[in-house]
Amino acid sequence: MAYLFAGIFACIIPVLAMLAVGERGSFAWLLDAVTLRNGAPHDTAYFWLTGVLSALLGNAPTYLVFFELAGGDTSRLMGELGSTLAAISMGAVFMGALTYIGNAPNFMIYAIATERGIKMPSFFGYLLWSCAVLLPVFVLLTFVSVGRP
Repeated sequence: MAYLFAGIFACIIPVLAMLAVGERGSFAWLLDAVTLRNGAPHDTAYFWLTGVLSALLGNAPTYLVFFELAGGDTSRLMGELGSTLAAISMGAVFMGALTYIGNAPNFMIYAIATERGIKMPSFFGYLLWSCAVLLPVFVLLTFVSVGRP
């Protein structure tokens, strides 16, 4: 597992470099997707895009990518852009639960259960079950907590 995460974080380095270029770089389309027309961050887009990537990649590297995409300025993100930081945090943590790999405890429970002979759903089977249960909660959370749909 340590090698997997070391590899993920090593692969994130060029992504962070491309994000640093901003609207002139390869990820201009992503920056455009999370920015409103008036230049303000689109918190709902941050929540959902961070969440989807978190489910597929893991929440720590995903959080890092979207934190940097939002400017990477800690004092600004904890101050005037606090709602954006909250959207990124909630998306990374909550939606990591959609898959076995998005949240380490899910993978650990899967490994322990299969080792003890308990039949567990496949990756896609778990994804279907978790989406059926969690997506309605995330939609509700979007309107209640994240705002600006």
